[in-house]
Amino acid sequence: MTTGDISGLLAVYLYVAFLLLFTEKAVNNSQLLSRKVLHIGVGNIIFILPLFDTGWVMTFLAAFPFVIITFLISPYSPLDTVSKTSSEGHRLGLVYYSISWCILAFFFFESMEVIAIGIVAMSFGDGFASLIGIRYGKRKFKIIGDEKSLEGSLAMFISTVIVALLALFYFGSTPPYFFIIIPISAFVGTFAESITPSGLDNITVSLSTALTYYYLVYYLLPNL
Repeated sequence: MTTGDISGLLAVYLYVAFLLLFTEKAVNNSQLLSRKVLHIGVGNIIFILPLFDTGWVMTFLAAFPFVIITFLISPYSPLDTVSKTSSEGHRLGLVYYSISWCILAFFFFESMEVIAIGIVAMSFGDGFASLIGIRYGKRKFKIIGDEKSLEGSLAMFISTVIVALLALFYFGSTPPYFFIIIPISAFVGTFAESITPSGLDNITVSLSTALTYYYLVYYLLPNL
């Protein structure tokens, strides 16, 4: 374990602890807003990722413990540690969130921007989809699973594209045709969100977006 790994672990745990405490205190004012602030705020972990030097540290010491922690504060916890914030909405949403980060960290550590793009779609994209959809969603549709709105889906697509592009520049990774690849990846993630049953979109959105980007950049582009 390197100094960078230790710095990454400290940064992740301190940031998430702060975020959980902040949203837990604010939950009495607005349950929806607190849940979405947590959902979107966790996405800022992407800015901590470059601190890590070792894949197994990010996967098993940074990401995996949150699978256990988020389960223990969920309504399904065997302990009396249920968080008000996590009890609202999809009750295992944060657990699925953590599982997604584990999978992305395990398989794509050497291509860290892929991890970031998956997290962006899951946090910023899905978070803004819910906020805008609930507040302004008038044009409803249902493919499979939950009812969605065109306004929410459009908000997810736009927010994913914008933040994913910022992430690419932050990581110093702008592949050829990135201005086309990012919208395609965001569209796939948005479609996955529209057809995924409750809660599981925290897995399907992140993985579908990340895998699409990875395929386009590392398999399709080199063969063109």
